[in-house]
Amino acid sequence: MAESASPTDSERFFFDVNGYLILDDFLPPDHVEALRAAVEQAVERRRSAAYVRAREPAFPERLEGPNARIFHLLDEDPLFLDLLNYEPMMAYVRALFNEMPHLHSTDAFWEVERADYHGAGWHIDGIQDGFRNLGWPIPLMQFKVGYYLSDMREEGQGNLTLLSGSHRSRVDPAAGDLRNPHLFPGAVQVCGGPGTAFFFHNAVWHTAGPWTRSSGQRAMLYYGYEHPWMLACAEQWRYGANFFQSLGPEHRAFFHGFVFDPPEYRWG
Repeated sequence: MAESASPTDSERFFFDVNGYLILDDFLPPDHVEALRAAVEQAVERRRSAAYVRAREPAFPERLEGPNARIFHLLDEDPLFLDLLNYEPMMAYVRALFNEMPHLHSTDAFWEVERADYHGAGWHIDGIQDGFRNLGWPIPLMQFKVGYYLSDMREEGQGNLTLLSGSHRSRVDPAAGDLRNPHLFPGAVQVCGGPGTAFFFHNAVWHTAGPWTRSSGQRAMLYYGYEHPWMLACAEQWRYGANFFQSLGPEHRAFFHGFVFDPPEYRWG
């Protein structure tokens, strides 16, 4: 497991230059297995006709067929809530992004067979056309963290795929390259075993890679963080009052004060 310490100078340099960082063996095996089981159970609960959520998700979920994608996980299982402020990862979030990060989003992929659709295609993250209105290069506004819960050491099973250094580009990739079903030069598929963690800059061009392995599987979690003065995703108010009132100080700090009753003052 990764040490709970600030990133090294080499890691800082790599992230600054390339816009992403991969951390092998970040989660221990027992933690991975527990999270994997929690994702599978959450998917099954949401497929049930009896499932009732506090509020509808900000984005359409995919629950038909064997594969699934679900959002807003923090009230599904204490494991998901605890991962929000998992200290080994918080050391990286605070050092490379913001000392007081707020929740931006949570979602999970559960793909147990070859997927014809498993992502949005090549894109950058962020509202208002990927924060392009803030100028070039696009600043670091969101810090996206991913955790592999299945064996992704081989390519061709929807691996996260990045264009290294693309967060610094002043032009977009060619339209023909973005439509190409095969990966164009410079694309890097992120490979790693269960427990691999990674994070990337919102302006890095990324996609789910092609699915060419008939026996591939993809189980993974995404956690997004934003600056405490932002409100760029609806997840902040997608939970019920009982959930918000149950949070302790260490978790309440990731939410805007107005979601609580009574509201809490936030100075950050």
